[in-house]
Amino acid sequence: MPLNPRVAQLLDMIARAERPPMHDLTPQEARLNYEKTAQILDLDPLPLSHVEDLALPMRDGATIRARSYQPFAPNWFAPAPALLYFHGGGFTVGSVNTHDALCRMLAARGDCFVISVDYRLAPEYRFPTAVNDAFDALSWLHQNAPTMGIDPARIAVGGDSAGGTLAAVCAVLARDAQIPLALQLLLYPGTSAYQNSASHRRYADGYLLSARTIQWFFELYIRDSSDREDWRFAPLDGKRDAPDMRGLAPAWIAAPEYDPLFDECVAYAAKLDEADNQVELVEYPGMIHEFFKMARYVPEVAQAHQDAVSALRRAFRLD
Repeated sequence: MPLNPRVAQLLDMIARAERPPMHDLTPQEARLNYEKTAQILDLDPLPLSHVEDLALPMRDGATIRARSYQPFAPNWFAPAPALLYFHGGGFTVGSVNTHDALCRMLAARGDCFVISVDYRLAPEYRFPTAVNDAFDALSWLHQNAPTMGIDPARIAVGGDSAGGTLAAVCAVLARDAQIPLALQLLLYPGTSAYQNSASHRRYADGYLLSARTIQWFFELYIRDSSDREDWRFAPLDGKRDAPDMRGLAPAWIAAPEYDPLFDECVAYAAKLDEADNQVELVEYPGMIHEFFKMARYVPEVAQAHQDAVSALRRAFRLD
């Protein structure tokens, strides 16, 4: 299918602007630029009854920020479900601020808490710090759920791009730690150790996320090339200490057609299915990487939002 007309228009405007690509900036410059531009195409932030920043303790003694979104007042007699969300940004850029509108939408329409995690970023904190932060946040949420009005039996993990990687890894770690999960909501997750698939070649340049930017992210994130073999970096094909993939939480995976990550999304869905997990792969024709954050400009994104919300509500037994 051809590119969505509004997406094509957007890519043309980006090309005409001739701004330096992210991989030509310093990480600090890239973060600042992403913070300034990340919500331009996104929904207007929905008002919620309660939004609060939290401080989460990590295994190394550090404290990281998370943001709790509640579309309702806590009900101690009927605890609510919760989605633990990890933002995208190649493990290098992004924050709870850049994904604020998306998390508000998921909370409001999903009738659930959303806890958005500000895991530590590369290159200041290289692999596996982000993985450890993500799982420590999940462990903290599971332990503290009853005091927050959250049902510990109805917790999901989710994220987009690099955040989807973290959510996928957390689903495996949660199974091993006997933390029950209702769903893994994976929006175009990165799952492969090497970017040599047909979709990586086909969409290497001109589709928002370029091959050079992907490698720039990874060069900043991993300590050395051997980290690419670690399954926590590449849950699809990482060989080092690769886990059994049976018995994982159900997965819902969004795969945009014109995304370099498309093939690895499809392959990861197949891997989960082959291990007898429940998995739903939804392909979005004409869409590109990060399209979930383009609803203000691309009307068709509304359907993808509805699909994700419906998957959450089913997993949380709300519908």
